[in-house]
Amino acid sequence: MGVVSVAKAASNYINNKIEVKKEWCKGCGICTALCDHNVLLLDNRGKVVVANPLSCVGCGKCESHCPDFAISVERSVTKRQEVGAKS
Repeated sequence: MGVVSVAKAASNYINNKIEVKKEWCKGCGICTALCDHNVLLLDNRGKVVVANPLSCVGCGKCESHCPDFAISVERSVTKRQEVGAKS
């Protein structure tokens, strides 16, 4: 008689996309101050750049607090499930 062992693990993959409209950004730095994950940084011209996109958790603080509406965050989560083998 065989033993069936099934292990299910679900993990979420976050694939958020951040767009910065540099022509709208005045370089106030609000977004960089609010981002706890160092996703956004100011470049040498004082404009926001997406420096670490994979660190984005999609909280939307940068988008909702930007006074110039220069940032948009597209939140995307993909769910993956793994199933173990029989033994």
